[in-house]
Amino acid sequence: MKSKSPLDRWIELERLFGAEFLPAGRGPQAPAGPARASPAKPPPRTESAKPLQRPAVPAAEELPAEFVAFRDQVLQCRKCDLCNTRTQVVFGVGSLKAPLMFIGEAPGADEDAAGEPFVGRAGQLLTRSLLKLGVRREQVYIANVLKCRPPGNRTPQPNEIVSCMPYLLLQIKWIQPRLLCGLGNIAVQALLHTSEGISRLRGKYHDFFGRKLFATFHPAYVLRNMNQLALFEADLRKVAADAGLIGIP
Repeated sequence: MKSKSPLDRWIELERLFGAEFLPAGRGPQAPAGPARASPAKPPPRTESAKPLQRPAVPAAEELPAEFVAFRDQVLQCRKCDLCNTRTQVVFGVGSLKAPLMFIGEAPGADEDAAGEPFVGRAGQLLTRSLLKLGVRREQVYIANVLKCRPPGNRTPQPNEIVSCMPYLLLQIKWIQPRLLCGLGNIAVQALLHTSEGISRLRGKYHDFFGRKLFATFHPAYVLRNMNQLALFEADLRKVAADAGLIGIP
């Protein structure tokens, strides 16, 4: 019998996992597959020369009860051995109404300590680069493929990605972003199930379960190669404009 690919296993796990956490007839629409009931559509976004003003991150008491239950379940996750070495689960941060969702590889030491993704030097570069465009962190959603830090910031293992991918898929279902943006080689390769390098994938849109995923460098890579900063910022400008967060450049 032919063994299942990681992508096949993600889809299978997503179906099983989603059935457990999303009540029938409620919750957001799946990225692909049979049609499901979806939440009311947000008001249409308009484009202008100035950045659009989007609501700040909702307070915990304003989050849907089902989403809070999902988040709390993830925070207690023990599906792989990373639960034995993490300080805490790094779930994700941002607005559930965000039109743009950034997806990185995994938490680092700073993120493991703070419980929030992209707060270290690389995250600060991402935040500053977005602010140059007039986009605040509160206007987007930021998450990682893995929710726990691999020891020593090593590369995520395939079984860890398979274990964590259903969580990311459910986050995408809830947020329903207009666009996804993969940050860095490991994250983009995991999401697209490809061995092609980021230098060939960046600056383009790719299909991810029927959604558009834009690929760019990880900000940590840019910190080590500042000659790539202009390309990185150009990528952010394009995806932010395409998501309706800023005017068309």
